Amino acid sequence: MPEADTELLVASLREAGAIARDYFTGVYKVWRKSDGNPVTDADIAIDEFLKERLTGARPGYGWLSEETADDRARLKRARTFVVDPIDGTHGFLKHRPQFTIVAAVVEDGRPVAAGVYNPLTEEMYQATLGLGARKNGKAIHVSALADFTNARFLATRTFLDPSQWATPWPEGITVETRASIAYRMALVAEGAFDALISLSNKSDWDLAAGELIIHEAGGRVSTGDGTTLLYNRETPEQASVIGAPPDLHRQLIARLCEHHHSELPD
Repeated sequence: MPEADTELLVASLREAGAIARDYFTGVYKVWRKSDGNPVTDADIAIDEFLKERLTGARPGYGWLSEETADDRARLKRARTFVVDPIDGTHGFLKHRPQFTIVAAVVEDGRPVAAGVYNPLTEEMYQATLGLGARKNGKAIHVSALADFTNARFLATRTFLDPSQWATPWPEGITVETRASIAYRMALVAEGAFDALISLSNKSDWDLAAGELIIHEAGGRVSTGDGTTLLYNRETPEQASVIGAPPDLHRQLIARLCEHHHSELPD
């Protein structure tokens, strides 16, 4: 079943990508949600499309999405779709190809099928539990980096600020960011970057799909203190996230114990 679910996610995300591209090149409305974050017509249109498409195909599954009022019936379902119709709305608004459409299936608190799609670059990342991760059909794997030497991080630009750390980081580390957290996770999964670090709160729909893709690409994902992420709980939030190859992940967990201040939201 998870493999069939992944196929459903991939096909649905591709269709949703066409909706995103139409809005991206056209006219759309923007407003602020109660939490101050922006939302657009595109977010809502894609959310409605995916809900109809996915729950229509799997009527017994629960539904959890950034743009849908929370239906707690999901807590009683064996499997639940966890969706972000546009992850990285700021990238969408700035006309940068850094937003993604994200969907996962969660079972017993853990992702078992996942898709992350960048509709502008047409990069489709997917994973099924136990069957590996792929980008546009080809197997992907995290980098082989085992320490901080010339590491490529996806984090906030102030992450290496010496005032935040008890001891300085080694030289040669580079830091970049992308609007979509799910896209950052996918880029780590394919080895384009070595680690993702975000010490601000995240929601389930930000992380579930990306975690499975990194895991199936040979990496590890946890909170900043090494705690396993559990999804589809009463409050669908996560304290932080890091994702990296196993050796680098262990070193990051140890290093983050020296962090002095809360990371700025990203």
